Amino acid sequence: MTVSVSMINMKGGVGKTTLTFNLAWYSAWQADLKVLAVDLDPQANLSQYFMGAERYLEYLSSERATVMDIFEQFSSPKTENGAPTPIDPANVIHHLHRWSDGSLLDLIPSRLELSWTLKNPTEKAHLLPKFLASVSKNYDLILIDCAPTESILTTAAYRSSRYVVVPVKPEFLATIGFPLLARSLQEFKLMNQDQQLDISSVIFNDMRRSNTPPEQIKSRSDVISLANTYDWPVLSDVAYHSDSYPAGSRSGKPIFLTEYARDYVKSEFGEVANKFLLSVGVL
Repeated sequence: MTVSVSMINMKGGVGKTTLTFNLAWYSAWQADLKVLAVDLDPQANLSQYFMGAERYLEYLSSERATVMDIFEQFSSPKTENGAPTPIDPANVIHHLHRWSDGSLLDLIPSRLELSWTLKNPTEKAHLLPKFLASVSKNYDLILIDCAPTESILTTAAYRSSRYVVVPVKPEFLATIGFPLLARSLQEFKLMNQDQQLDISSVIFNDMRRSNTPPEQIKSRSDVISLANTYDWPVLSDVAYHSDSYPAGSRSGKPIFLTEYARDYVKSEFGEVANKFLLSVGVL
């Protein structure tokens, strides 16, 4: 059974994309799963992490489809047949890696023009879950990297997901997006009572391992306290700060393949990833 998870926080700058990138890699390469990553942010950072800047630009230049085309596939007729046609999954799913044991890692890239979808959002939110349902049999896990805003893209992500994960960076105003996210989820559940959607975990990201600043300690306490009021589980393991994460992202490599990344950093992330996979019922 395929499990779909949306990675979302209404506050930006929390390391959400870096966490999604590394979780997707770990799930495929280390946990032997078939993984599809979906970049649902117009900034397309996840796409650039996976493909690298040069390959990503080549992809856009080749006029291959992106997640935008899933939303816009029925927006205008095609000149060759006079009518809009459904998108071919082979045109939008980019195959990143295949392993001999059957595990794989695929990507649905994004592009900046996805923001145009927000200008005319009428009756488009159902198109992403409909598309993902058509390809879900090929995957064990679908990870959706969401933009830090409330929009049709958020609704589309919710409709596509069984679980929501909330990445958090322990810093000043770390909880500022929680009330908006809680309200967003509550409204969605009220309007879609036939769908089960739960917060599987709040995951702390980029916390100092030693000599933790008092602000981070207080922020972590505040986050846990507010999460408890919403009954949101908080992952006990933490993705601690390491300069190897941004270094890996720049080179398109996960933490466990990044040069000079220390073994304990890789081990710590492995614990986070395993707990994540357990929380969404994949392991």
